[in-house]
Amino acid sequence: MNIDTLTETAAEMMADGKGLLAMDESHGTCNKRFAALGIPQTEEMRRKYRELIVTTPDLGKYVSGAILYDETIRQSKADGTPFAKALVDADIIPGIKVDAGAIDLAGFPGEKITEGLDGLAGRLAEYRGMGARFAKWRAVITIGSQGIPTQACIEANAHVLARYASICQAADIVPIVEPEVLMDGDHSLTQCAAVTLQVLHTVFDQLDALRVVFEGMILKPNMVLPGLKAADQSSVDEIADTTVKCLLRHVPAAVPGIAFLSGGQPAVEASMRLNAMNARWKSKMPWALTFSYSRAIQQPALELWRGDDANVDAAQKALVHRARCNSAARRGEYTEVVEKG
Repeated sequence: MNIDTLTETAAEMMADGKGLLAMDESHGTCNKRFAALGIPQTEEMRRKYRELIVTTPDLGKYVSGAILYDETIRQSKADGTPFAKALVDADIIPGIKVDAGAIDLAGFPGEKITEGLDGLAGRLAEYRGMGARFAKWRAVITIGSQGIPTQACIEANAHVLARYASICQAADIVPIVEPEVLMDGDHSLTQCAAVTLQVLHTVFDQLDALRVVFEGMILKPNMVLPGLKAADQSSVDEIADTTVKCLLRHVPAAVPGIAFLSGGQPAVEASMRLNAMNARWKSKMPWALTFSYSRAIQQPALELWRGDDANVDAAQKALVHRARCNSAARRGEYTEVVEKG
């Protein structure tokens, strides 16, 4: 483990005014989004869409790193340039999703555990050879009835996250640790805060136990949000304040940055909430607070592109606009004027 390499990469990922772009959708997820817009669900169409993303002009002004999927890191532009090199040329650090997805947690109906540790060290070595300098692993926690989430589920996922992070750092790859409390359900903001606190406490306890260097990792948590079906959806400021207070209680100051997942939030709301956190709390936060969005940056561009080469320019402008909006939110400077371009 080279701690200097890890801390330098983490610092570059949290460069001022920038965030991360998650473009690590699995085949199934990407195909589902394509199908909804009438786009053919083929490997070549996925390649063309990802080329649209990595060749977007000025994207590197607002995005410091991009999370790729196994298929994506092996793909190239039409001219043969590997996507990882195209990203580096655009001043964007390539990263890679390495978990194998969530399966049912045996003995705990309604709860999940993420797989993918087997052979991880070897896969990381291969990905590093392809240009990846950081990795991502997602664990999912559901808020449900009948005592869900259980402490057993939280502890199992926290331990796996910590093992993944330790293996990454041994390979000089910065781990993004993503414990996601899902938005699904009718839970309140208060309930989400309680579960998120419990999850973060357990995750950092496990990270510490497995000797993960906090300075060489990035946290990718959920925002504290009421469930999608909750009657009270809470204001932007309520969500911002509750989320930051939660993070301040359980995320060590040594962690260089926190990059929120969007988790299905509408694009504008994701920007507004991130902006409120930075505008209201920036002077009190020991770590950078930024974005690691997928749909909240990509969806407007995807809806414009729809698989038609004639729409590439318009789609790229929509993509960089959303990246620019979130860059402004990272600085606490996102306004209606910025949103309108």
